[in-house]
Amino acid sequence: MSMFTSMSTSMSAWLILPFSLCVGSFLGVVIRRYGTGRTILWGRSACETCAAPLTPADLIPLASFWLLRGKCRHCGAPIGWFHPAVEFSALAIAAAALAVDGPTAAAWIDAALGWALLAAAWIDFENLILPDEITLPLILAGLAATWWQYPPALFNHAAAAALGYLGFILLNAAYRALRHRDGLGEGDAKLLAAAGAWLGATQMPNEILAAGLIGIAMALITKTQSTAQMPFGPALALACFGLRLSGAA
Repeated sequence: MSMFTSMSTSMSAWLILPFSLCVGSFLGVVIRRYGTGRTILWGRSACETCAAPLTPADLIPLASFWLLRGKCRHCGAPIGWFHPAVEFSALAIAAAALAVDGPTAAAWIDAALGWALLAAAWIDFENLILPDEITLPLILAGLAATWWQYPPALFNHAAAAALGYLGFILLNAAYRALRHRDGLGEGDAKLLAAAGAWLGATQMPNEILAAGLIGIAMALITKTQSTAQMPFGPALALACFGLRLSGAA
């Protein structure tokens, strides 16, 4: 019975790869429609050029884009690389979680974290905002995952979440006093709190250091001006997911 259960768990864990493509397709809709007032769950997908409704055959993750050669079947307008990029990113997240955790339930947990961070980071990159609808549930999910996987660490992770949030709020207050403008948004503080809930107190210095280095690299790559706003959410998200997998490894 135990061998059968183990095989069943292993097979279900491998389903994470095809499932991740569906997740990526959904995340693409969430990211694209965020802040537009359009419904996410019930609004039907349509071509952004000719507004023709898309059929299920047009919405197969990655495959439809390849079969249609990146063009709308109705008007021939280029579809763009946004949706395939999100779908491939979701697949890469699942593959990384599976490679580190193996075919276990932990792979699903870490992949779910990565998918949520992907949506938050992408929205922040495009809109300079980290949605509460993602960051706040991530805090609770991190504490729930900690309680389920290692209950004795729950207080440590809860304290890390609280200190991460308060630390960023105080840091931004000091920056505002010196520069008379915000350097960090409250969404960044909430995302750092989520990182604390998932990583624990011992990893928080690494999270801040890694996110800072990633942020600097992003600024250099994009050649962001010192006076321009640059989202810090993608750096926090990437650091959080990387440290989560490195801790599991």
